[in-house]
Amino acid sequence: MQSLEQLRSGSLSGVNKLALSCKLKVFPTEIFDLAETLEVLDLSRNQLSQLPDNFGRLKKLRILFLSDNDFTEIPQVLSECPALTMIGFKSNQITLWPEDAMPAKVRWLILTNNRVEKLPASIGKLKYLQKLMLAGNLISTLPDTMRHCKNLELIRLSANQLESLPEWLFNMPRLSWLACAGNPCTSTPLPDSNKLAEIAWEEISLHEELGEGASGVISRGAVRDENFAAIKVFKGEVTSDGYPADEMSASISAGKHHNLNTPYGKVSEHPEEKEALIFPLIPSIYCNLGNPPDLNSCTRDTYDEEASFSPSRIVRIASDVVSAALHLHERGINHGDLYAHNILIDKSGHSLLGDFGAATLYDHSLYGRSFQQLEVRAFGCLLEDLLDRHTVDDDAQQSKVKSLEKLKAECLNETVKKRPFFSEIMIRLSKL
Repeated sequence: MQSLEQLRSGSLSGVNKLALSCKLKVFPTEIFDLAETLEVLDLSRNQLSQLPDNFGRLKKLRILFLSDNDFTEIPQVLSECPALTMIGFKSNQITLWPEDAMPAKVRWLILTNNRVEKLPASIGKLKYLQKLMLAGNLISTLPDTMRHCKNLELIRLSANQLESLPEWLFNMPRLSWLACAGNPCTSTPLPDSNKLAEIAWEEISLHEELGEGASGVISRGAVRDENFAAIKVFKGEVTSDGYPADEMSASISAGKHHNLNTPYGKVSEHPEEKEALIFPLIPSIYCNLGNPPDLNSCTRDTYDEEASFSPSRIVRIASDVVSAALHLHERGINHGDLYAHNILIDKSGHSLLGDFGAATLYDHSLYGRSFQQLEVRAFGCLLEDLLDRHTVDDDAQQSKVKSLEKLKAECLNETVKKRPFFSEIMIRLSKL
């Protein structure tokens, strides 16, 4: 984080990244002195409500973060920034998204936790848009022109006011990761908590923190001074994926499966009245299959440089993931975040799919297998990532790779109805 004093003194001349968080109410005009080099501008956690009319002078700006400010509408001037591809307006007070306010090359747009009621028809012009984060708004319908966003791969629509999901949404050629829980169109009662053992907070002793995500904090804990478990205490507020209550609902509904990490207990009598679930403690021999997307990859996971997979190992991982996904869709659950970074594997390749933050409970009688055919493409992306890093020792292994490549192509078919279902994929993988 840099300072306003540094900016004004000229000591930041030539930088390509600038981050200022110092209760700014007015855009510092000294930023224009960096116009020849500035590519990333982060003015989050300030008190800004507008951008200057000449903001388009920042011709090289690629990434703009304005989260946690006081904007009530998206500034029209953004459309004058030719290189801008990523924009973040999370947790403002935005109600208005004007027509043609977005730059033509935007790929990644974050409007989580605002008050947007209506999307502009001009959204259909954003042919490069891949990732659209809209959870926690007041959207009741999607404009028909949105079907023209042919490159859209990930969309978060959770925690809005959608009465229905348009048919064209399920025919978008590249859409793979869809979250829309917490809307009237996917409203499902919270599963009966009696399915899980209820354990009082006083019977749990917390140890070290294992991790923190958008929806909650996970800690190692002892239950009744006996078995160690992972305790997830939910924060309660809307996240980039939706409401934590919907994550809990999906986690409970998922039930037991040997390739899923699901809870076995629910905490009662939390001193701060927070919701919490109790999960099995995963052995340390498991590690993440991949890493989350970065600013460059946008919708695709990243991997350690040394990551490599034999064809047999790919088949094992793919089979486990498909088995878990099939189990979920049979129960009317779309995972919504089927990614390598949400999969844990051990040395044998045994896989556990976790993180139900983007999951959606849906009604088979309304949606049939539409959700599943989108999620099959997410699996196809995962399979592509693994195949891009495969190693081959002999001709038999090469034959297996060819079969996997064919399966991958079918899962990525841009004609959604031509993709195989998870039950068919399971059979084909079993023959490899």
